Amino acid sequence: MRQSVIFQRGLLYFQPAPPHTKGMVQEFVFAFLFGGWGYVGLELLWRGRSHWTMFLAGGLCFSFIYALSTRTALPLPLQCALSALMITAVEFLVGCVVNLALRWNVWDYSGLRYHLLGQICLPYSALWLMLSCPALLLARLIHNHLFPHLR
Repeated sequence: MRQSVIFQRGLLYFQPAPPHTKGMVQEFVFAFLFGGWGYVGLELLWRGRSHWTMFLAGGLCFSFIYALSTRTALPLPLQCALSALMITAVEFLVGCVVNLALRWNVWDYSGLRYHLLGQICLPYSALWLMLSCPALLLARLIHNHLFPHLR
């Protein structure tokens, strides 16, 4: 049986790992892959092209959305706002690396109003806010129907 180590009050305690740890890892791997392919699919529909780094960004974003939806009791409007902020932050960080540092020029929002370094812009942040609600509800649906044993 796997054990976890807890450091508390200067002492180490060993506790058995929860029996569903393996299932939780599978759940989040599924969420990452689903988000990666989902985001690439959205980009193909919207722009007609995508980039492999968008798979990673989409997977990371949907994993966060999945955790927010299934592991917190926050109200849905707050979850939507947090999701949009997180997606915008991931887009900015990935953009700074991929577009500014590596100069791969995957996207450029500098032609849009209210942009920051051409990597994020207010219109797309508003779009992420609108798409966050269905994404959060989809995450709950996935959790309840594909991973009911982890509820």
